[in-house]
Amino acid sequence: MRRNRQTDKNGRDERDGGWGGGPDDGCGGPGRFRTRLRTRSRTRKPAAPGWSGLLDPGEVAVATDRRGRESSRYPKGRGPRPQTFLPWLLMGIGALSNIVSGKDQNTWLAGLGLLAFNSIYIFVVFSAFNPRYRDSRVPLYGFAALTAVTYAIALTFGHAWMLFFPLLSLASGAVRSLRGKPHFIVLIVISGSAGTIAGWRFGDHWMSTAIGYGTFFSGMIAATVLSLFDTIKQLDATRQELARTAVEKERLRFSRDLHDLLGHTLSVIVVKAEAVRRLAPRDVDAALSQAADIEAVGRQALTEIREAVTGYREGSLGTELDRARSALQAAGIEPVVRESGPPLPPQASALLGWVVREGVTNAVRHSGATRCEIEVRTDASAGRARLTITDDGRGPAAPSATPATSGGTGLKGLTERLAAAGGTLDSGPDGRRGFRLVVELPVDSEEVEGEEVTARQ
Repeated sequence: MRRNRQTDKNGRDERDGGWGGGPDDGCGGPGRFRTRLRTRSRTRKPAAPGWSGLLDPGEVAVATDRRGRESSRYPKGRGPRPQTFLPWLLMGIGALSNIVSGKDQNTWLAGLGLLAFNSIYIFVVFSAFNPRYRDSRVPLYGFAALTAVTYAIALTFGHAWMLFFPLLSLASGAVRSLRGKPHFIVLIVISGSAGTIAGWRFGDHWMSTAIGYGTFFSGMIAATVLSLFDTIKQLDATRQELARTAVEKERLRFSRDLHDLLGHTLSVIVVKAEAVRRLAPRDVDAALSQAADIEAVGRQALTEIREAVTGYREGSLGTELDRARSALQAAGIEPVVRESGPPLPPQASALLGWVVREGVTNAVRHSGATRCEIEVRTDASAGRARLTITDDGRGPAAPSATPATSGGTGLKGLTERLAAAGGTLDSGPDGRRGFRLVVELPVDSEEVEGEEVTARQ
């Protein structure tokens, strides 16, 4: 469909029949146009199904559409199926020919034996691939019955019936409970007895060797191929689990960053708005200054949220200390900030900046304090940085009055971040009154010395 370009009043280029459609877009109005677009997006095939082409029938990889809902769009698997084992039954065509031509002594007994072998063989193969029975003993019991039938018809009729031993070995490769050392022992027994019976029946050592060789390797190859495809399925499941874990970690990071960002910012905005309300009747200039701070904090919050969404936000301890002073002063709390030691590496500085943000937010919102002290000490020789935040407020609330903190937010989220970096967080009452927050974080002495040299320059 060809669209005519138009220009709106702001000089921007538009086209008729956009996402909402239009009365003259040639598609019958906005509803039909929107439906057609949605239909195309839902029926589009995935670009890279990965390992999904190797899955069993009925098992499909899980995809998600634009709304995050799971959908089965990938094609069904093309790996080994039960039907893959059925063409090998043609190896019994010689036995069938003997039955039809009457070469066997008892035709009815031979036909019954052939029917029993084929029926049990199909049962073993299909039960071994059935997700409901493949890990149970049902295929093993079927394989035991198939073994008994194979030995019976081989010892009774011989000649063309000896080719059922490779089929027996092939079926053993599909039984999961025989994988590993038990299967190897079973193959040794079956191939050895098959070669012995063939030598007794044919009286030819070369024929005996061929029957034993074919019996052993048919089962070994079948088991190896099926084990390989099982490994591929496990790798595909692991890949999908890793992808889900990565998504969950990213969601946790984003929720934690959003809590730490908005919790502090909104608290500062509320405190400064209250300051504007108090100062407006008697000091307009001071009220306007607080209002300007609210605007600056809001703009900074927008920038930080954008950076948090893209995952590139890295705070600075110095910046957070400056903001802490401003927030505490606006809340009527006297800030006392002490710093000692060389500058911290960027990663440690960003992590401690989060701690300062959360600690000061809690002091402003919950403590009711009049004084808050923040002390940062860096010991380059010991490779440790220590941050202490104390206030003279009400102290920690009673356990029954404190709501449960959800994972990834508040002090619990900070504890997880610090633990990932090898640090610790300890919080609790500071003597009779107040609250104390202590954080220790390991830092690389070489990086600290490098930051100190850079600061001097």
